[in-house]
Amino acid sequence: MDDVDAVTRAVLTASRVLVAVSARSLAEVEERVTLPQFRMLVVLSTRGATKLVALADLLQVAPSTAMRMVDRLIAAGLADRQTNPENRRETLLQLTEEGRRTVEAVTARRRVEITTIVERLAPQQRAALIDALAAFNEAGGEPLVPTADDPEPHPLGWVVDAGAAQGS
Repeated sequence: MDDVDAVTRAVLTASRVLVAVSARSLAEVEERVTLPQFRMLVVLSTRGATKLVALADLLQVAPSTAMRMVDRLIAAGLADRQTNPENRRETLLQLTEEGRRTVEAVTARRRVEITTIVERLAPQQRAALIDALAAFNEAGGEPLVPTADDPEPHPLGWVVDAGAAQGS
């Protein structure tokens, strides 16, 4: 097995760990929110008020699928629609306060569980993991997630572009 295969296998195994952590972090809200719906909540959390077409594009789903997801989140009290103040013919989607609390609670549970796993590593393993994951994230084009004390943490680490926040 060459090194690319070994790294791929290791990353696939690590992704199983991270998927399990994500699933457990959603356990308390799973009766109200599916994983795809949570992804939408996270996007709304990081992007702010967003047009449906832009939201569908970010999630890589059809606008009709995004609309069904939005309708369910609105019915659950986690999101709402508002008229775009810059163009009254457009509707923007955004989180409600309950939706924001849901994203924060799930993200906090995920952070605690990942911290518990990382604490089991020796200091030199942690340093090596930081270097390896930083290189992996850079190769994948993913920005670094803010620190826990960041005043406005973005759960997926996405950088918010003010113009793109409304899908323009």
